[in-house]
Amino acid sequence: MVSLSQVQASNALISSIFPKRLVALFVGGTSGIGEVTLKRFAQYTNQPRAYFVGRSQDAAERIVAECKTLNPGGEFIFVKADVSLIRVVDEVCEEIKAKEKVLNLLFMSQGVMSMDRSKTSEHVHLLAALNYYSRIRFITNLLPLLQNAPTLRRVVNVGGGGLEGPLDVTDFPALRVPVPELRGHLITLVTFGIEAVAKTAPTVSFIHNYPGTVYTGLYRDMDAPPFDTSLSVPIEECGERHFYLTTSARFPPREGESTAVRLSDGIEVAAGTTGKIGTGIYSVGQTCESASSEVVELLAGLREKGMVEEVWGHTKGEFQRIAKLNAGDL
Repeated sequence: MVSLSQVQASNALISSIFPKRLVALFVGGTSGIGEVTLKRFAQYTNQPRAYFVGRSQDAAERIVAECKTLNPGGEFIFVKADVSLIRVVDEVCEEIKAKEKVLNLLFMSQGVMSMDRSKTSEHVHLLAALNYYSRIRFITNLLPLLQNAPTLRRVVNVGGGGLEGPLDVTDFPALRVPVPELRGHLITLVTFGIEAVAKTAPTVSFIHNYPGTVYTGLYRDMDAPPFDTSLSVPIEECGERHFYLTTSARFPPREGESTAVRLSDGIEVAAGTTGKIGTGIYSVGQTCESASSEVVELLAGLREKGMVEEVWGHTKGEFQRIAKLNAGDL
């Protein structure tokens, strides 16, 4: 694990290590973990340009004002969008690509906690649409910009890294997976989707993170019994830890190490999803620890069965189906 004091000490070095005008995109940035991490980005970096995507214009105006107070030389640009739809994800990405040639950080925390089987207008399970398909689509669309970045090339996906479970190969979209197995199924789907994409991007670092229980709007909106918020991760600590994920040398890419904050004494480069050190793809728990040996073993067994390729084949097929649907060909 990495202590909060070690995280804070690392974050304090950021302004002296990274160049000015880092460019980032925060998806799900108008509340919760996305919002607090965006603010840490504003606090610690030099004259950055940050795009953030969400649905609330009122929240966005407040966040822009707060970020400008933290960093008067920074630019903070709101993009209003419902990213449960792949069509909208594509529109947002085209807007970013029209304005930027490089992207240093893609940070994604969009989601919904509902366990029902409602579908989007693109006929995708809403939970999977936000937690898997839209995120993979953002990565694939924006990967060229990440690869173009001269320094800091990183993707951070806030989800369930380190809690991967059995994968139902007959139901990748999770339309029938029983609720008790649903979480582990979707987490593994995300990890393998990222692994598939990462094969073509060895100079980019990919982190799939579990933040712990954080009392955000997602939990407040759930129809569930209340829980003891004193046992949850404080939102400000969550922001510090997630910003650490975006900048620390603990999580290097597989090749071509980019600029990162050097490791403090006692902290080592993390093991990746295969259990090997510094592979560029990391499942990370709430205190920045690597996935357990049990999870590494589970993923290894699924890889041996060709599940990374199966997941990627399914994902490409869904993107093709949705493209035809949106073009009116279905």
